[in-house]
Amino acid sequence: MKIILDAMGSDNAPDVEIQGAVDCLKEQNNISIILTGKKDLLEKKIETLKLPLDIKSRIEIINASEVITMSDSPAQAFKQKPDSSIVVSAKLLKEEKADALVSAGNTGAVVVTSLLIVGRIPGVLRPAICSTFPSKKGYTALLDVGATVDCKPEHLMQFAIMGSLYAEHILNINKPTVGLLSVGEEEEKGNDLSSATRELIKKTDLNFKGNAEGRDIVNGNFDVVVCDGFVGNAMLKLGEGIANFVFVSLKEGVIKGNIFNKIGAFLMKPIFENFKKRVSYDEYGGALLLGIKKPVIITHGSANPKAIKNAIKVAAKFITEHINNEIEEEINKNKINTGVN
Repeated sequence: MKIILDAMGSDNAPDVEIQGAVDCLKEQNNISIILTGKKDLLEKKIETLKLPLDIKSRIEIINASEVITMSDSPAQAFKQKPDSSIVVSAKLLKEEKADALVSAGNTGAVVVTSLLIVGRIPGVLRPAICSTFPSKKGYTALLDVGATVDCKPEHLMQFAIMGSLYAEHILNINKPTVGLLSVGEEEEKGNDLSSATRELIKKTDLNFKGNAEGRDIVNGNFDVVVCDGFVGNAMLKLGEGIANFVFVSLKEGVIKGNIFNKIGAFLMKPIFENFKKRVSYDEYGGALLLGIKKPVIITHGSANPKAIKNAIKVAAKFITEHINNEIEEEINKNKINTGVN
C-alpha cells in the first residue's frame, strides 16, 4: 500500500516527517511512502541519511513549492496556495495515486482540502475528527474534535456510527459502547440538540448507553463519546492543558523539593514514565478525519518521529480493515432505520 505524507506540516518539518517515515518503513515491509514538499530540500535530507536501497526505493518525492502555515486561514490558504504540500497531497489522493494521507499540518486546512478535493463518503453528511483519550480502561474515542462545529442531530448520529467502527477496528473493542456528551447522565438532561440526537441514535443498532459526562471520557465508562466539534475541540485542548499542568507541577515539585522528594521521584520514575506514555499522542499517532472517501490522519503540529510513524501505521490499518467501506454500508443501512436522508 502507498501512503502520502505531507512532509512540510509539522513544527519541525521536514526532519520529523522524514525520520518518522523511515522508522515506519523499517518496521513495515508492505508500505511505501510519497513525501510531498520542497523536492530539493527533501532529496538533500534523505541523501544525508544514507538509507539502504530497500528503504530508499519505497520513498517517492512529489514537489510542492508552497507551505500552509499554522497561522494561515484554511479557506484562504486553499485558494491562495494551490501548490502547497497539503493541497498537492489531497489531489494525489483523489487521483488514487495513493491509499491514505497523513499530515501534521494546519488542521483546518487539512479538513477543508480533504472535503473539497477528496470528498465525502456517499451518504455521509459531515466529516468528524476522531481523537483518542487515555482512560482507566484503556482508550476512549471522542468525536468530533473540530471538523464540524455546528451540528444537527443527524450529523451526531452519523458520528456515533463512524466512531463505533473506529473503536471496533482501530482500538480493537468488541461491540463498543457509545455515549452522547451532555451535562448529566440522566436522560432528561441536555439541550434540544442532545434530546433529538439521543432519539435518533436509539433507532440505530449501535451499543448506545445514553448520556455521557465529561469525566466519563477518562473514567472509561464509554468506548465512544459523541459531541459537536466546538465542544469536542474545547475538551481536547482542556485535556492537553491538564496533562501539561500535571507534568510541569511534578517537575517543579522535584526540582524545588528536598532530598527526600528527589529520592521519592527517583523511585517512582517508572510510574511517571508509564503515565507519560499513556497520555502522549505519540502512542496512537494522530486523529482520523472520518467521513472522507480516503483515510486522512491528522497528527499534532509538535509531532515527533514516533507520532508520525504511528500515524502511518494507523493509516495502514484503516486501509487493510476496509473501514470506509463499512462506514458507507452502515450509514446507508441506518438511513432506513432512522429516516435520515
